[in-house]
Amino acid sequence: MQVRLPDASRSAIGVTASLIGFLFLVEITSGIIQGFYVPLIPDLVEHLGIRDADFNWFEAAQLLLSAIVVPVLAKLGDMVGHKRILLISTVLTAAASWWLVVAGDFTSFLIAWALQGFYVVWLPLEVALIFDRGRRTGRAASQTRRAAGLLVVALEAGAIIGALSSGQIFSAVGENVPLTMMLPAVAVTLVFFAILFGVPESTPSPGRRLDLVGFTILTLGLLLVTSGLTFLRINGPETWWVWALIAVGGLSFLPFGAYELRQKDPAIDIRMLAKPQMWPVQLTAGLVGISLLGAQAPLATFAGTDPVNGYGLGLPASSISYLIGAYLISMIVGALLFPLVSQRTSPRAAMIVATVLVAVGYGLFLPFHTETWQVFANMAIAGLGSGALVGALPAAAAAAAPVGRTGIAAGLTNTTKTIGGSFASAVFALVLLHGAASAVTATASSLSGYLVVWSICAGGALVAAVLLFFVPKLAFADPEVTP
Repeated sequence: MQVRLPDASRSAIGVTASLIGFLFLVEITSGIIQGFYVPLIPDLVEHLGIRDADFNWFEAAQLLLSAIVVPVLAKLGDMVGHKRILLISTVLTAAASWWLVVAGDFTSFLIAWALQGFYVVWLPLEVALIFDRGRRTGRAASQTRRAAGLLVVALEAGAIIGALSSGQIFSAVGENVPLTMMLPAVAVTLVFFAILFGVPESTPSPGRRLDLVGFTILTLGLLLVTSGLTFLRINGPETWWVWALIAVGGLSFLPFGAYELRQKDPAIDIRMLAKPQMWPVQLTAGLVGISLLGAQAPLATFAGTDPVNGYGLGLPASSISYLIGAYLISMIVGALLFPLVSQRTSPRAAMIVATVLVAVGYGLFLPFHTETWQVFANMAIAGLGSGALVGALPAAAAAAAPVGRTGIAAGLTNTTKTIGGSFASAVFALVLLHGAASAVTATASSLSGYLVVWSICAGGALVAAVLLFFVPKLAFADPEVTP
């Protein structure tokens, strides 16, 4: 016997499937942006006439911008509609991408690269759009988990496409940098029309206001902390004013919290963050950001280190790209498995398993790092957990947020992840720089430095797993399946 769904249910499911399809294109484009430029870094350094170390400023500026703008744009999405803010952020990303095509000096390239970071708000806004659509079917939480997994698949697939295509395009156009840089710009421009014509608007919350004072205090605090971490990596731990920046930035969150608690419509709802189904998720995002954003460069340098130092794999650039590709594929598998594991157990249990996988993957580096297959296996295990968490964390935050605050809740997971990644990048750079003094070759770092990096990644993930036990057992589930 065939079961016929009510018209309203069939319509909602259809719209949701269509929505996910168009957002899939958005995340492929996001992945292309993240993967396309990495193989071109040596050529971009030569094109701009700068040193290799100067490229760190581009990455630092983009991380700084993303930490600042994501909370503001996510809150605006809750207020005026997530599609509208998604379109605005896409326009800004497209403009910056085209600017990179013509930027020929360090300063203009730095500004354009930083502004391109507006794409980081795409995933939180997409999660909010999907959750808003799913709320009409009564299955918002489960639909969002499944959709977020598919979006992560698109993200990592786009990163693979970008990484594999950039070098080929660069060679095909006669190593012309501006022509090569046009591909991401074209992709972002086209995806604007996919959003415009294919994505329905969410239901905005009327009568809201933007807490300018609160966001100003938050921005200053994030600016001080993230810039302090950047200068810590560049100037070293002996520079006193770097620690002063970080301390002042951290202390600024105390008056920020006190001010926000007095506001009717705060920039960040502190009471929402204090809920047991919310604060462990946000802290987990920061702890997972340590390995997700901070550990990839050390892993690549370890794989390329000449074994004459007594460690390292001595892999050429082409083989390192296969290593990164295997990691991205494992992230895709993890993203696809997460909703299935959540359905059979619970979302909380699946998130705990994911964090444990990250901890195990990086923990295995401590005894097993001498063979190429060992490094591949370790990264694959960590990638399964990381891929699951990339989509699961914003989806869980959206499910735990009250109506009208899904965007900001999902966006904050990105901000805390960025702060965790900035912290890790600064600490890892210092640890590896200190170890370089005992290395045989001029560019290598000592094995002890890498062991510290892997220990921090594993320890952070393990702490996250413990924190998630504080989440109620049936958190993030659909209302109808909650006893």
